[in-house]
Amino acid sequence: MGNSLFDTAPGFDEPLAVLRHCHTRIRKQLVTLDKLLAHLPQHGADVEAQQAAHAVLRYFNDAAPLHHEDEEEDLMPQLETSASGDDASQLQTLLPRILEEHREMASLWLALDRELSTIASGQSAQLSPDGVARFASLYEAHMALEESVIAPMAKRLFSEAQMHQLGDAMRARRGISNT
Repeated sequence: MGNSLFDTAPGFDEPLAVLRHCHTRIRKQLVTLDKLLAHLPQHGADVEAQQAAHAVLRYFNDAAPLHHEDEEEDLMPQLETSASGDDASQLQTLLPRILEEHREMASLWLALDRELSTIASGQSAQLSPDGVARFASLYEAHMALEESVIAPMAKRLFSEAQMHQLGDAMRARRGISNT
């Protein structure tokens, strides 16, 4: 039996695969938000809605900030020092946009966090469709840019030592020992 029953994450020896896996997990949480929007009008903040809200809160309050730190503190600075010519020009244009999108996502998350917290506690069944749509749309476009430009550039430019350094920094950020 070749297929595992569980979706296993790649190891930090493959840091770009870890970042891609994070995007997959983000997309799953965005789908959960969409399902929650459809669920709440009919069922209110029932147990299922509370569990979904808890899952989304846990991901975007814990894992997503680490992912953004991976990019801002390690991936992008390494890219800036490695890039030259057209790559450097492209990064000079894209990096401010990526950082601004991170700030905008964090701002949009604040409102969703409050709404989801009241759903998770069963106190309210209010979730802003516009807030969810704006958050999801920004995240989707942002991830598409990173996957189509930033990750391929890093894969092309980074040496094995730089990949190792990136993976070690990501591992350390999560408090995981390198054993």
